[in-house]
Amino acid sequence: MTVLSQTRADDRLIVALDVPNALDGLDLARRLGDAVSFYKIGLGMLTGGGLALANELKQDHGKRIFLDMKFFDIGATVEAAVRGIAQFDLDFLTVHGDPNVVRAAKDGASGKDLKILAVTVLTSLERADLDAALIRPGDVRDIVVERAGRAFAAGADGVICSPREAALVRALPEAAGRLIVTPGVRPAGAALGDQKRVATPAQAIADGADHIVVGRPVWAAPDPVSAARAIIEELS
Repeated sequence: MTVLSQTRADDRLIVALDVPNALDGLDLARRLGDAVSFYKIGLGMLTGGGLALANELKQDHGKRIFLDMKFFDIGATVEAAVRGIAQFDLDFLTVHGDPNVVRAAKDGASGKDLKILAVTVLTSLERADLDAALIRPGDVRDIVVERAGRAFAAGADGVICSPREAALVRALPEAAGRLIVTPGVRPAGAALGDQKRVATPAQAIADGADHIVVGRPVWAAPDPVSAARAIIEELS
């Protein structure tokens, strides 16, 4: 098997492996080589070998792994699920930002280096979507900031928010020493796809994000390596 380079790239860029299965994901990671050191594997690949791919990229190829599962269930179930994930020595795991869920996830990750990231409001949603879901009235940014503060208070290692809220979340006293990871990042000129609350990579970092998550603009590009390196160049 071809061994991926273990040279560390700028790990502020997390590339989302939003491809159908683990074989496609591994092929993309091989093509990207040392241009990318951090990958996100989400629910879309869970039944296509996502956990196996996460373990292989981490253990065999030295990549950092963000497992985007967005767990949301009763505390005992979340704790058990996170305890199972934590044995794989991955880096980030998402859960919904409800305080009870965050606390259960932290209990499940106890003794491990797995960072628990709390989802605030999905970057594909805006106020009209929240109305349809019967989420309380108010500005989306205010809701994101309030959910972030409550997640931090419950012990979250970081939060997921759109780049439009990154500066507001970073300004929270509770955010000191915590991670902010922003999906909904699009290089200038890139199609928005299903994202609604977006910003460019450089703006997201300038506003306080520690990591940005970029998927389609990299893996759907004619030359994914050049696309990844262009984003990294923008960050630097």
